[in-house]
Amino acid sequence: MARLSSWVAIGDSFTEGLSDEAPGGGFIGWADRLAQTLAARDPDFQYANLAVRGKLLREIVEEQVTVVRQVKPDLVTMCGGGNDLIVPGSDVDQIAEEFETAVIALRQAGCEVVLFTGPDPREQPVVRRVRGKVAIYNGHLRAIADRHGAKLVDLWAMPVLVDPRAWSDDRLHFSAEGHRRIALRTAEVLGISVAEDWRDPWPPTVPRPWISSRRADLAWTRTHLLPWVRRQLRGESMGDGVLPKRPELEPISSQSDKAAV
Repeated sequence: MARLSSWVAIGDSFTEGLSDEAPGGGFIGWADRLAQTLAARDPDFQYANLAVRGKLLREIVEEQVTVVRQVKPDLVTMCGGGNDLIVPGSDVDQIAEEFETAVIALRQAGCEVVLFTGPDPREQPVVRRVRGKVAIYNGHLRAIADRHGAKLVDLWAMPVLVDPRAWSDDRLHFSAEGHRRIALRTAEVLGISVAEDWRDPWPPTVPRPWISSRRADLAWTRTHLLPWVRRQLRGESMGDGVLPKRPELEPISSQSDKAAV
């Protein structure tokens, strides 16, 4: 692609970077990792990350798409709708329609747009109950990308992400290695050369004994599942009170994280 001088990343926890923890606190994630790579090649490159965990698609549109239309970066990456899909009774077709409206607005602003499908959640205890909805939504996203000339990072088509090691302990967000591989795949979609390959096989692993697996499941239920259920019942979001970590377009050199792909 042509020289990329500015990029705004928008979305929810996936783009914010949960659970790719930064040494000094906070999160890195696939977007920050790729931004570091781009900044290393162009010191004038500017980057903003407006994504906030727990955001519904409507909130992403109102709070983030509006900003992008004002600043008009060269590139905008957008991932959203996943938090809407897990709401009981949510309408996949309606969510996709709202998403397409946002993509149209971004394209009209003159931005190159990159979209992301949802990953295959078949090994993830909570999210796999909406696997069918994710698959239908992904079909919509592929069609939206095709209709509006957007690039697409198809996470569902990345078999390396099915491995449990691609996911964090909460089984809802990607691990640091999962984020690294997604950054590599995104670079590939953008035509950016990188030294490593996201397809590299995972190292062999020894199967965990049954009793150890059950203990891990119980610990996960106490630590992650029950708090998640309580938030859902109360209508709370894990993003309540959380602000974007990189709200302004600025050079990476003025920001602290150092984790390129």
